Amino acid sequence: MPSQTALPPEPAQLCKSEQRPSSLPVGPVLATLGHHQTPTPNSTGSGHSPPSSSLTSPSHVNLSPNTVPEFSYSSSEDEFYDADEFHQSGSSPKRLIDSSGSASVLTHSSSGNSLKRPDTTESLNSSISNGTSDADLFDSHDDRDDEGEAGSVEEHKSVIMHLLSQVRLGMDLTKVVLPTFILERRSLLEMYADFFAHPDLFVSISDQKDARDRMVQVVKWYLSAFHAGRKGSVAKKPYNPILGEIFQCHWTLPNDTEENVELVAEGPVPWVSKNSVTFVAEQVSHHPPISAFYAECFNKKIQFNAHIWTKSKFLGMSIGVHNIGQGCVSCLDHDEHYILTFPNGYGRSILTVPWVELGGECNINCSKTGYSANIVFHTKPFYGGKKHRITAEIFSPNDKKSFCSIEGEWNGVMYAKYATGENAVFIDTKKLPIIKKKVRKLEDQNEYESRCLWKDVTFNLKIRDIDAATEAKHRLEERQRAEARERKEKEIQWETRLFHEDGECWVYDEPLLKRLGAAKH
Repeated sequence: MPSQTALPPEPAQLCKSEQRPSSLPVGPVLATLGHHQTPTPNSTGSGHSPPSSSLTSPSHVNLSPNTVPEFSYSSSEDEFYDADEFHQSGSSPKRLIDSSGSASVLTHSSSGNSLKRPDTTESLNSSISNGTSDADLFDSHDDRDDEGEAGSVEEHKSVIMHLLSQVRLGMDLTKVVLPTFILERRSLLEMYADFFAHPDLFVSISDQKDARDRMVQVVKWYLSAFHAGRKGSVAKKPYNPILGEIFQCHWTLPNDTEENVELVAEGPVPWVSKNSVTFVAEQVSHHPPISAFYAECFNKKIQFNAHIWTKSKFLGMSIGVHNIGQGCVSCLDHDEHYILTFPNGYGRSILTVPWVELGGECNINCSKTGYSANIVFHTKPFYGGKKHRITAEIFSPNDKKSFCSIEGEWNGVMYAKYATGENAVFIDTKKLPIIKKKVRKLEDQNEYESRCLWKDVTFNLKIRDIDAATEAKHRLEERQRAEARERKEKEIQWETRLFHEDGECWVYDEPLLKRLGAAKH
């Protein structure tokens, strides 16, 4: 529910079209590299994972299970059948096979270009070398103007009252049609990229020489990851990603000019510096709604893989979103994997000026070193109390007493108190500079990339033409329904683009760990 703006220049047909068959991988798929395996933590729950050794990492981490929700979240879609395919089929995943017999997962038959490298590579490189500014190369996506948004909620209070008349306490919101005016102008996949609004904190995890310092830095990055996507004063809901939707971006680290540097050949964004942090997200399932995302920095040998399954409920004057799933930070030079979980989100005061708060207990664990952290996002009490409070404890291996206690506000200042008696500011989000992500311009994007898919909705929301935005959203959803019906009639399974299922996890097909291991061999 954070607010951020994604602005296209105009709702023109700018994006590259594609033709692709559909199919959904079913059953566990292991991304193996000889005897090395991509770390894939179990997705439900949190706790300590079994020990790992050398470069290998367990396929699944034994964690205490959470209750998996019976229903899933959707804003206005009718029933799709992808989940039925997912649950009923017991066959192994299928890959698309081209006429020559080789696997061809990402090919666009209409243009012949692949997702892994855009047609604009040469022009991007030449523009960079000629000193062209970022504004010329990338979409101006981070502008945000929520002024007057509170008024828009007041204007539509009658619509909200009608919406509330359809629901009851504890009701799952799968079949409730949410009005278009409460949408913020970006996809949920793009919102997840805000976890890396401070990419310098993320990559510095691998710079720490001591395992204890690395755990502290993981906690510092984690606690800094929530405020960037929730800067707006009014809580709105990002677009529900379409099945197969992709979002790509990257960040240039401070003091990194990207000039005369070696480019990455593979990975999420294979046309940027090896010193950049690159990110890709994909909507891998519609029912249940699961988003998978992956980030890495080649030079720092660090990667992050995660998936989140969202379930929302009506809670009276608020809406709760349960984020089921988890992520894994992997420091490849140290063979350490930090398993972490995510807090729940709440949209409060939905009849007046809605605002977002986070709540719930989260954990970070490293099985190799034994270090762990417990983080609690406190919801505001009904009477008194502060908003956005967090408390956290970081533990050494086998210690029941923490060596570091943290408290404060996740969108403000957090303070650390160490067992040595030292007190210090842990993070001050008000002073941390947010590094803007860079996204290719709309004309360079493929048809299924987030900003291209939603460009008409975004544009009309920007100019406050709610009817046109609703119609654009309806057209997009109707097309998805038609494609789902066609797949069901032809008994074609949906195929994910960049991630595969491994047990209950969704794992990026070509993580840095796998690519580096292949290079060694």
